[in-house]
Amino acid sequence: MTNRKRIINTLNFKKPEDRLPVIEWAPLWDKTVERWKREGLPEKFEGEEIKNYLGLDSLTRIRLSPVKKTFNNYGFKVSDMDSYKRAKEHLYPDDIIKQRKESLKIIEEKQKAGETAAWLAIDGFFWFPRTLYGIEEHFYAFYDYPEVMHEINNDLCNYIISVIEELCEITVPVFMAFNEDMAYNHGPMLSKALFDEFLLPYYKRVIPVLKKFSIIPFIDCDGFIEDMIPWFIEAGIEGVLPLERKAGVDVVRIRNKYPEFKMIGAYDKMVMSKGEDEMRKEFERLLPVMKSGGFIPSCDHQTPPEVSLENYMTYIRLLKEYCIKAVN
Repeated sequence: MTNRKRIINTLNFKKPEDRLPVIEWAPLWDKTVERWKREGLPEKFEGEEIKNYLGLDSLTRIRLSPVKKTFNNYGFKVSDMDSYKRAKEHLYPDDIIKQRKESLKIIEEKQKAGETAAWLAIDGFFWFPRTLYGIEEHFYAFYDYPEVMHEINNDLCNYIISVIEELCEITVPVFMAFNEDMAYNHGPMLSKALFDEFLLPYYKRVIPVLKKFSIIPFIDCDGFIEDMIPWFIEAGIEGVLPLERKAGVDVVRIRNKYPEFKMIGAYDKMVMSKGEDEMRKEFERLLPVMKSGGFIPSCDHQTPPEVSLENYMTYIRLLKEYCIKAVN
């Protein structure tokens, strides 16, 4: 079975023939890589080369940013409608797909061969306004500048739809994640009423476009997200990552309450430095959900620098072992 087909089957609750995918969904933490190179990882490897060297399946992230390169030098935050209108010349690049056309063609060749599965990551309707406003100012803006929030998210929505349609003329990702991070370790950072007013209408415009191309809609949200899953489902979102254990997320509980909801991640990164026994216990915790389908186990965020190269190799060995157990 090809790598791409294995990922598609798993996410769609179809048991792969041999094993579950063995992936690291997040980019590797630079501090972790620096440690591993001191411990014997070849200096020449970077990014996906490291993942291949360590024995992980290929999962290719396509990151499409709604800001132009000039935005980094722009120098001030959005505060009202006038400042947003001035900022717009630095936002929503209309040539982002054209600029990356050749690299996207290479991804498509690998997808056609089954060597990789591509996924799309793009800033969502909570994350992006926060980028423009700043964290504290963003929360006030829901109340002080609601018309600006809608203007931003309407423009972002149009941008996301246009880049999806242009991207899919070259290569079609298996899934797309809205980058949001709108929860912390005690739950959502916003109310259901704010979600319904300022985010939900825009998800409902984008997700039918994803479904047209058979792209699975995911949301990337740290923190304790369990209370928000009904919100996501109402919006048409079918899955979530990374399912942080330290925030109290329990994938067994999620699977029991929402049996058709898809998940990626959930492996407690805090046990990865504690040796094989503790790592194996964590896999035993996840195994029933791995067997149930619709779930790809992976580190519940970036692997931290506390994890040695030796421990990470132990983790990969156990991940492969349990990915086989999950289909037998």
